[in-house]
Amino acid sequence: MRILMVCTEKLPVPPLLGGAIQTYISGILPHVSQFHDITVLGISDSSLPEQETIHGVHYVRVPGKIFEIYRENVVRYVEANKFDLIHIFNRPRLVLPIRQAAPDAKMTLSMHNDMFQPEKIDPEEATAAIAEVAYIVTVSDYIGNVIRCLYPQASPKLRTIYSGVDSERFLPGNHPKMQKIRNDIRRAHGLENKTVILFAGRLSRNKGVDKLILALPELAKKFKNLALVIVGSNWFSENDITDYVAYVRALAKRMPVPVVTTGFVPPNEIQNWFAAADLFVCTSQWQEPLARVHYEAMAAGLPIVTTARGGNPEVIFANENGLIVENPEDPSDFANKIAQILSDQSLMRRMGEKGRQLAISIYHWERVASELLEVWEQAEKTEQAVVSEEQAAGMTIEPLKEDATEQLNRPTPKADAKEKVHSKKNAAASSDKTKKGKTKKERAISMEDHQQTAKQKEAAAERTELAKSAPAPKQPQTGRHIKPFTIASGNQQTLDASPKTHLNRKLAQAKHDTKHFTIASSH
Repeated sequence: MRILMVCTEKLPVPPLLGGAIQTYISGILPHVSQFHDITVLGISDSSLPEQETIHGVHYVRVPGKIFEIYRENVVRYVEANKFDLIHIFNRPRLVLPIRQAAPDAKMTLSMHNDMFQPEKIDPEEATAAIAEVAYIVTVSDYIGNVIRCLYPQASPKLRTIYSGVDSERFLPGNHPKMQKIRNDIRRAHGLENKTVILFAGRLSRNKGVDKLILALPELAKKFKNLALVIVGSNWFSENDITDYVAYVRALAKRMPVPVVTTGFVPPNEIQNWFAAADLFVCTSQWQEPLARVHYEAMAAGLPIVTTARGGNPEVIFANENGLIVENPEDPSDFANKIAQILSDQSLMRRMGEKGRQLAISIYHWERVASELLEVWEQAEKTEQAVVSEEQAAGMTIEPLKEDATEQLNRPTPKADAKEKVHSKKNAAASSDKTKKGKTKKERAISMEDHQQTAKQKEAAAERTELAKSAPAPKQPQTGRHIKPFTIASGNQQTLDASPKTHLNRKLAQAKHDTKHFTIASSH
């Protein structure tokens, strides 16, 4: 299929300035582009050309730091080009304008924040947008549940796909590739012989790093040679001194523990600070969708302390890869959880090893891409069936335009003659069906067909080693054990079990896998 991925207007792709959505897109592109013709439409940046093609992926960049301007430029581009499927990232307000510009394209939506809240989108427009998309992919069950509570009719379209991390870039500090980097950073900032607690994120009240700073006096009474490193600025590449940033820095100066504030760190260097640390703490005060720093900390082999806010707890298995702070507003709660880990070196090591194991075996970009490919394939095949089921169930769909319902009833387009994911064997067996425009049930969406690079092969080998004690997976060379997303046959469309269920099952299978890991203590 010819697929258009529409980014947000905030930051460019590739993620030169950071950004969770931009990192997500860059992580899956090497995999999904091997199956489809991909165009990425995003915001322009002075350091990037307006158009370019890299590794077969087409990048188009348009002006518009303000949403309304960006929307106009996106619509103009969509009107001038034809795509089989359009995937929109985190902007439900783009759905209807894009639908008008591309009435025949299938549409899917990824939600990385709670952008369906009434203060962010008019309920009438939200209802119509939900009716227009085949599926809504969310980065956590939390985001899916927020949408489900606001708009119950969205429930059969919701699919949680947890994000991923490059475990070949984020490595433990004792890894041969990172040992010198770790030592150099610690030496340069006076962190030698210190137990380093790391925070990485934006410096804003809802991120709550001040609560961690306020926990330091209590921790200093129990542990010697502690240090805190705060990586981040008020807004990605900007290092403006806001009132909150000034407050954090002033607070840090009064602490009995050394506090290093780095300001903005370029995305291509952030992994070095994870390698230099011993423990990671996420202090989110708001209902965070699911901060991607959790994946990065796991890949770096760091035990995690996070908050019971939003989707953050969904990737933390208590006493396995981290601990959860139930009352994030209380610095003492942070101090207690951090102390619980620091006082038990064996627990600290096991948590780091388990996190690294999960990052390699589950939270990798191939798995994310594979699940998204399944959603796209189902969107191509079953959009009409999903809509029909909703209508049969008597769900109310109020389109903004009188012809919105008619658009939903449009016939399924014929298959693209240049489809990249046809299996030769299946194509031969079903050539008559394809010519008649029937559904392509025999199409293979197997990551085994990838022409893996040497880097991918190395990562795959490591995942296979992890899975030796687990039941043989369907695709043994990648070590993936998560059951693929499926939609039941027949009239009733159902989603597979929650990804968290699969993760719990995976965790149960891998209880003794930690013997494959040894992460040296820094003490």
